[in-house]
Amino acid sequence: MMQALKSLWQRGEPSIERLIVGLGNPGRKYAGNRHNVGFQCLDRLAEAWGLSFVRRKHKALLAQGQIAGLKVILAKPQTFMNLSGDAVERMARFYKVPPENILVIYDDLDLPLGRVRLRPEGGSGGHKGMKSIIGRLGANGFPRLRVGIGRPVHGDPVDYVLGDFTLDERIAIDEVYERVVSAVELWLAEGIAAAMNRYNLSP
Repeated sequence: MMQALKSLWQRGEPSIERLIVGLGNPGRKYAGNRHNVGFQCLDRLAEAWGLSFVRRKHKALLAQGQIAGLKVILAKPQTFMNLSGDAVERMARFYKVPPENILVIYDDLDLPLGRVRLRPEGGSGGHKGMKSIIGRLGANGFPRLRVGIGRPVHGDPVDYVLGDFTLDERIAIDEVYERVVSAVELWLAEGIAAAMNRYNLSP
């Protein structure tokens, strides 16, 4: 599978320079969930750059345009979280985007609310959406931006991630979205190292 993807990526210049994927579950009932931080971040990014999610293709909801001078697609997989890799693989193949040009944004229980963490590669960390993407791409060498949602002191973590943010959390996470937008812009303009150096620090 990986060899087939590489052959596609090497055919000429890609018309899309970067693919930015936010992870979440489709449907109104999940929209405010902590687990849908990836979708929420893409909404804020699209709003900042005047883009709209108006196309459904490759098992994803797509917005296309330019950010920081690059041709990008913002994608919200519509497969549900655990099968996110199905959509990402389809888009990587169709748009001929290599892994290093794919940024995945998703929630992280092990980061405190308000923290963001960028990495150029890595494992899934137990996140099922990321596990699906790594499995379908056959590679883990793609950038990722984790958004901290904190871990509950009591109760089931599954119930927690599928619950909505509280009022106080929504106030805090709103500021995080602005940092995510700035981090993505810097990644596009100057690369992952510059974005890590600036945004991996505590806010």
